Amino acid sequence: MPVSEFQLIQQYFKAGAAAAQACPNSPVRCGIGDDCAVLALPAGDELLVSVDTLVESVHFPANYPSDLLARRALAVCVSDLAACGATPLGFTLALTLPKVDEPWLAGFADALAVAAAEFGIVLVGGDTTRGPLCLSLQVMGSAPAGTAILRSGARPGDLVFVSGQLGDARAALAYLDKPLAQLSAAETALLARYHSPEPRLALGQQLRGLASAAVDISDGLAADLGHILNASGVAAVLYTEHLALSAALTETNSERAIEFALSGGDDYELCFTVPAEHREAVVALSAELNLRLTEVGYIDIGEGLACYAADGGVITPAAGYQHF
Repeated sequence: MPVSEFQLIQQYFKAGAAAAQACPNSPVRCGIGDDCAVLALPAGDELLVSVDTLVESVHFPANYPSDLLARRALAVCVSDLAACGATPLGFTLALTLPKVDEPWLAGFADALAVAAAEFGIVLVGGDTTRGPLCLSLQVMGSAPAGTAILRSGARPGDLVFVSGQLGDARAALAYLDKPLAQLSAAETALLARYHSPEPRLALGQQLRGLASAAVDISDGLAADLGHILNASGVAAVLYTEHLALSAALTETNSERAIEFALSGGDDYELCFTVPAEHREAVVALSAELNLRLTEVGYIDIGEGLACYAADGGVITPAAGYQHF
């Protein structure tokens, strides 16, 4: 007998979400199974909401393993909350499936529950329908009123920082279809960065009151920093010699490492700006979180992004990922 939509939700998604909802500090007052979810917003907080759609063969490969897809899909959406300094509350999932494949669903649901617990966010509702494989996730978080970090706060003289290392996920695209047994240790490390991005939630929350602007790096550093520049009405100078590159990237793609770091995307690190007097606070935060935070440039008057190589030459970054 075919599985109905409601049986699918009950069997694969409701039980895990209900367990998370039952935790004493859960913000969820009513979750899966009603016309609307009800979340209790912490006193004095504002609600932050973001939505992302991921389409097979556009945002992830065809026949991508369902467990990897679940974690990656949730991580890239939660990364938007991290960029704004939000504390996660809950998320919804609209899942479009070509057919009901129960082993696929079991792997997806199990991995989604694990990722949700890791990120401290609860599935509170959504929808399922038939069609080409597609996921739309809406994430909700909170931050004390007036403290959300936006793209529009950068000012001339601010310093530009980037978390972690850039370019790995772009380099991993060359190895997605290769058997793991044929990959080197460096190539395997790059793939891990693509499959399992780490939304920088702790960093984002610590940057409230410290950073003047922030964005998560989904389409490439140059493109996403450009969003800050456009929203803030400023320019920036960036020095590529200061970009943090992994050993795996330089080993496998030495000639294109800077290109991948500037324009590759899919790293889901944070790019943020801080007033120059906060430089030492960022250094201390890096040590506290055990996370590399690298100063890569500064905000200037004017418009646009100027990138300089180690020899002083001007670099024109390739355009980041374009949806249309």
